[in-house]
Amino acid sequence: MQKLIRLLTTALLAIGATVGVVAATAAPAHADACYTWSGILAEGSSGEAVRQLQIRVAGYPGSGGVLGLDGQFGPATKSAVARFQAAYGLTADGVAGPATFSKLYALQDDDCTPVNFSYAELNNCNSTWSGGNVSAATAKANALVTMWKLQALRHALGDQPLRVTSGFRSVSCNNAVGGASTSRHLYGDAADLGAGPHSLCTLAQAARNHGFAGILGPGYPDHNDHTHVDGRPSRFWSAPNCGVASLTGGLDPLRDN
Repeated sequence: MQKLIRLLTTALLAIGATVGVVAATAAPAHADACYTWSGILAEGSSGEAVRQLQIRVAGYPGSGGVLGLDGQFGPATKSAVARFQAAYGLTADGVAGPATFSKLYALQDDDCTPVNFSYAELNNCNSTWSGGNVSAATAKANALVTMWKLQALRHALGDQPLRVTSGFRSVSCNNAVGGASTSRHLYGDAADLGAGPHSLCTLAQAARNHGFAGILGPGYPDHNDHTHVDGRPSRFWSAPNCGVASLTGGLDPLRDN
């Protein structure tokens, strides 16, 4: 009987150890190869975790809006998070928690780019991101934000591919294609989109909702064969053939090609 009890006790201890291992390994802390968030971010939060979140929801500021990437979780960030959540069928409470982060992890590659875009796609000029109007690091960082805005635009248009025909340019690359001396391509925060599953006008019209301060398209000089989007300091939209115009009007201080 004592031997039987000892056997039963040993078996129970073994089962308990196994359960403990399973419990310990079933839900490990998420470690993403690009960036890992810990805890919950909500209005009033601040710091690098918020800035990283803002980069990824920069394409959800609302019509005509541009989300600041200042690391401060204010009302604009809350609204952008809520729009992102609604776009992906999550509870749209504007609070970034496990479900929101899980979706962001699924949407990004190990180099922090969104899954449907790449650094190479946003730079067919050189591999160093140098020679533009800003440092190479700034140009590459600007391109990352642009890609996340493009990811939001792509999702809003049914997750069909967007065709990027031009991104970052050095001064020499810009001169070679006849780009304007003030081109936002020199800053890394611009992308030219060619027609594909969507018309150029559809792209220009939808871009108004996804954080682009600059939108140039059909009807604007030298833009009848592509739609240009960028992150210039102040808004200027002009795609007359598509019914897209800046609400502030005026002349474009940063005419682009």
